[in-house]
This record gives sequence, structure tokens and C-alpha cells, in this order.
Amino acid sequence: MLVRAVLMLVVVYAALLLLLFVFQSRLVFLPHVGGRDLAASPAQMGLDYQEIWLETADGERLHAWWLPHPEARGALHFSHGNAGNVSHRLDSLRIFHDLGLSVLIYDYRGYGQSSGRVEEDGLDLDAAAAWRWLVDEAAVPPGRIVLFGRSMGGAVAARLAGQVEAGALILESTFTSVPDIAGEIYWWMPVRWLARVRLDARAALAASDQPTLIVHSPDDEIVPFGHAERLLEAAPAPSRLLEISGSHNTGFLTSGGRYRDGLDAFLAEHLAE
Repeated sequence: MLVRAVLMLVVVYAALLLLLFVFQSRLVFLPHVGGRDLAASPAQMGLDYQEIWLETADGERLHAWWLPHPEARGALHFSHGNAGNVSHRLDSLRIFHDLGLSVLIYDYRGYGQSSGRVEEDGLDLDAAAAWRWLVDEAAVPPGRIVLFGRSMGGAVAARLAGQVEAGALILESTFTSVPDIAGEIYWWMPVRWLARVRLDARAALAASDQPTLIVHSPDDEIVPFGHAERLLEAAPAPSRLLEISGSHNTGFLTSGGRYRDGLDAFLAEHLAE
């Protein structure tokens, strides 16, 4: 009976490993959480915007919003997190507008109204398409573009930072890599060996030479604060850490003036005139 019970546990454990390996993309990418339909628009925040479509190098069509600021100090390339779509980021769009930034926010392939199916390599092509639009269509000088990524989007922004010459990089509530965060959550499984999706923000920072602001809350219940400290160690100089308060998804709101003032000071120092 004991041998049979042990064998059963081994079989169940092996089945879980197989499921984790095969379906891990569905654990990382959550385009249907919050829904793919647009829940609102920037107009409901009193913000002027243009709906635009981006063409990726491999033929996908991405939905995006362009929010031009009449007296812009620069432009923000906004890569959002792993769930929801552009319409769930209106509070952030308001904040960035108030900081004097024009904003391009886009949905990855398979998210929102964008075509295709999400996968890791495709995220790089999506971010690159948004960058090209800012430089070629909006005619924003690269030195006045800030790459911004929240949560998973931080890894996307960090990878893009190694390929372009932007003015600055901001990573908010970002993990060091998928294997790292998965290893903390599923500590009882060899997820580091099984990981096919990596999104390694820490390694990407090694290829970047842009000044970087790491924004994170010690209260973050999803991505522990230690990830921010390790990202800061990997980031090129000059880089800094802005410690905020509150949860993973609402810290930027909970922190109020501390968050806005910290971003404002960083932007004032690093955006090209």
C-alpha cells in the first residue's frame, strides 16, 4: 500500500510538471483577464487621444492610443502588464499627462483589439513597432522618449532598451525574470528548469545604457521587493530606486505625491531638452 501511494504521488507530481511545461504561457499571459473589449477611453478622463494601428515586422496589427500633450516635455512608450488591455490604464494615462508627457500605449498581440496570439518573442516585435511609430510617425526625437513598463511590461521595456537609444527607462513593479518569480511561487517544483517563457529583465538591463528608475513597493504582494533591489544592481549608472507604498496593482495610486514627484524629478534630470 505504501509503495502504491508513493507511486501515485510520483505520477501526480509528474503530471503537474507536464502541465506546467505545456501550458505555462497561459499562466504568464492573461489577455482575457479583464476582458479583451475596451472598457473605456481616455476621453472619459478628459484627455484628447487618437486611435492608431501599428504594424509589426511579422505582420500583426496592434491597437494603440496616442495621447499628444500640447506642451510635451517628452513622450512615454507604455508597455503594460500581463492582464487586461489599454482601457484598464486610464489612471496612469492621467498621471503621465499631468507630468507633461505625450503617451503611446499599445496592446500586445492577442490583447485587446490587437491581432495574433501572444508569445514571448512577439512581445519584442510589438514593442519595436510602437517605438518605430513614435520616431517615424510622431517624429519624437529618441532622446525625448521614455520607455515605461509596469509588471511584465517592465521586462518588455528593458529588452527594448537594449536595442534603441531612448532618453530613459522606468520599470515599475517588475520581476527580475519569470523563472525567478515562478521559483518563489512554485518553490516545490523545478520551475527554473521547465521555464520556456523567461522575460529576463535583469539580463536585459545589462545590454542597456539608459538611465533607469526602478519603482517598487515593499508592500507588493505579487512581486517581492527584493526583485527591485536586484534590478537596481543590474541597471546601468545612473540609476535609482523609488520606493512607493501599496499593492502591486494600485501602489502608484496609493503613493500619490511621492510617486508623481519621484517620476517628475527623474524626468527633469534625464529627458533631453
